Amino acid sequence: MRRLLIYAVLAVVGLPAGFVLLYRVVPPPATPLMVIRTFEGEGWSRDWVALETLPPYVGGAVIAAEDNRFCSHWGFDFEAIRDALDEADGGGRLRGASTLSMQTAKNLFLWPGRDWVRKGLEAYLTPFVEVLLPKRRIMEIYLNIAEWGPGVYGIEAAARHHFDKGAANLSRAEAARLAAILPAPHSRSPAGVSGQAERLLVRVRQLGPLLDCIAVKDGG
Repeated sequence: MRRLLIYAVLAVVGLPAGFVLLYRVVPPPATPLMVIRTFEGEGWSRDWVALETLPPYVGGAVIAAEDNRFCSHWGFDFEAIRDALDEADGGGRLRGASTLSMQTAKNLFLWPGRDWVRKGLEAYLTPFVEVLLPKRRIMEIYLNIAEWGPGVYGIEAAARHHFDKGAANLSRAEAARLAAILPAPHSRSPAGVSGQAERLLVRVRQLGPLLDCIAVKDGG
């Protein structure tokens, strides 16, 4: 019994740690969502691109849209969580406060959905991602596995699908438009988020040194 318990603990800790360390050096071949979509009959495309080949404002726009404190937190943005709970206590709708690290853990290992079991597993897996991967690698993985539309995964496929160009050739405005559709890629399109994109461009400039962990420097 004791040996089984030891094996169970090793599996619970060792398996996620092993996969995260593997993904530190090799691209994840697919995500659970991609596999689910395949069984549902939906094709998908993805071309991996290295972070250093992308304009710095691509990562900056994603941080501005999804996780302003990405460079300063350790996987969980407790300030954002507190603000979300305060809004809910005040009668507002309970909104998510997922960081890019949490979203990366979810996308790498878990199924889509909002049930508490999945959220609990996401919280368990996030420290593995945050501790074992540099921030630049977390951003690189996120950009390459995020969903940007039906069957569209990763920034390269998104750029080609929405703008008919490679991600390396995205303009600031185009990068901001792609970042603006991330919360709802099935219902939003870059053409319909011009206002949000403009606000993201302003926020990227305001964040300044808070983008340094991925070597993002906004040139104005």
